[in-house]
Amino acid sequence: MTGKAPVGVVSVDGTWIRGKADADPPAPAGAPPLRRNKVDHRKPIDELTGFEISPDFELFDQRNDVFNRANWDDTVRSDKALEFWAAYVMPNARARKADGYSQRDYALRNAAWHFTKAFATLKAGEEGRNEGFNDTFTMHGPGWPEKWPLGDPAETAREIKQVAKLFGADLVGICEYDDRWVYAQKYNRMEQASKPVDVDDSMTHVIVTITAMDHELTDTVPSALAATATGMGYTEDAVTLMSLAQYIRNLGYSAHASMNDTGLNIPLAVQAGLGEYGRHGLLITEEFGPRIRIGKIFTDMPLEPDTPRYFGVKEFCDICNACAAGCPVKAIPFGEPSMEAPNQSSFSTIRKWTVDGEKCFKFWTSQNTECSICIRVCPYNRSYKTRFDRFWRWLAGTPMRRLALRLDIWLRDASRKKATSWWRR
Repeated sequence: MTGKAPVGVVSVDGTWIRGKADADPPAPAGAPPLRRNKVDHRKPIDELTGFEISPDFELFDQRNDVFNRANWDDTVRSDKALEFWAAYVMPNARARKADGYSQRDYALRNAAWHFTKAFATLKAGEEGRNEGFNDTFTMHGPGWPEKWPLGDPAETAREIKQVAKLFGADLVGICEYDDRWVYAQKYNRMEQASKPVDVDDSMTHVIVTITAMDHELTDTVPSALAATATGMGYTEDAVTLMSLAQYIRNLGYSAHASMNDTGLNIPLAVQAGLGEYGRHGLLITEEFGPRIRIGKIFTDMPLEPDTPRYFGVKEFCDICNACAAGCPVKAIPFGEPSMEAPNQSSFSTIRKWTVDGEKCFKFWTSQNTECSICIRVCPYNRSYKTRFDRFWRWLAGTPMRRLALRLDIWLRDASRKKATSWWRR
């Protein structure tokens, strides 16, 4: 990594985090204009996804993401937040005697994250990029100057899914480009400034990929060891996305590989037919429940989009509060979906269950690692390899869902497993 950090900025393996000593105002001066202050708030696809969107809908500004706010907002930024980021570089890991937080546990977690972070920060010094999290990936070859002649969009979509799975995707879906889910502007942590989104409306489709996270590692959450599943999810996702994007570029079409950057993954994944939205604010898939990472590729390749799938998640979440009850800081709401938002890190113009990102991130920093308790306790967090799990999923989508909830409580052990048991298996 090269480049000089601005005054008052701490460099964490290439990720620039502004320290508390910096006194710059929260709103960077000279920020670029929003991509568009208003967009059409309703689209025909909403009839299939069930999205209820207010006429006051506005695009989300990436600088308000809670992870970015930890960089400029004193209500989120803290010494513990700085320690949290720093811990991804091994000498800074705050190893301790508690189960799941040993040097060995952090060593595995940080190794799992190493590939993704190396690519994310490759251009941090020269260009202030944080690829995969604030910016699209740019490690592409030149591709081909002419477009390969494509036939039926349905057949092209089938081939793209075949290639995506070859490159490591567990699930793949396709939706039309929807400008509502692209950020109003991106955020540069190094320069403490917003910048224009570099994916424009010339893109026609979004290929959404799903990578399943390891079940047994997730069973040990909260722990540094459990976060290994998250790191490997991102690492596998990055390989899949960059490889698939290069294939599309080699055919002469545009492709922008994206993880958490540029736009919102969950609404695109719902539109791509990969799952439904859950009370914990996560995508729930039929195949893996919420135990997944999501990636996407913006492209102008002509593809047939998938149809959103419905298997009863909303109705089941209406009667299940496992994630809300299991959250130690009560960041997940009980009750009905609402257009209310707890703070600026969430949309306030879409009717949904909204997690309080501030409470969630504060717990992460107190643990010095990510948390996914809500995933571990979710009744949909199953392998679906057994007939019973598949029967349970069917039952949960019927009017007998209360029986499914009771069966989950009686028969599925959702308690935290010791990290030492994972190492000894």
